[in-house]
Amino acid sequence: MGKVNTSFFRKVYIVVYQIPYGRVSTYGAIAHFIGTRGAARMVGWAMNASHNIVPQVPAHRVVNRLGLLSGRAHFSSPNLMQQLLENEGIQIKDDKILNFEQVFWDPSKELKP
Repeated sequence: MGKVNTSFFRKVYIVVYQIPYGRVSTYGAIAHFIGTRGAARMVGWAMNASHNIVPQVPAHRVVNRLGLLSGRAHFSSPNLMQQLLENEGIQIKDDKILNFEQVFWDPSKELKP
């Protein structure tokens, strides 16, 4: 992966901290908002690297473009991501958010660049 771009990760975390309780965003939507369209995978790397940051980054609120819990394997237990989302009222079946369109939070529409 080479040298980690900490300023990129920092920009990602600033957006992720703002995802409201009970809502989710996507790797691609976050990448687009911070001006790096096409860097969804790098947003995923940032989420994976976020587990020891204080205050805790709500990485469980970031899913793939289809509403799948694609990052769940990177949590301390395989079900933790789903449990955290369900605790916020998000319904999930077969690792997919059921009401994805209703709970999707687009930073490009909700935040000012």
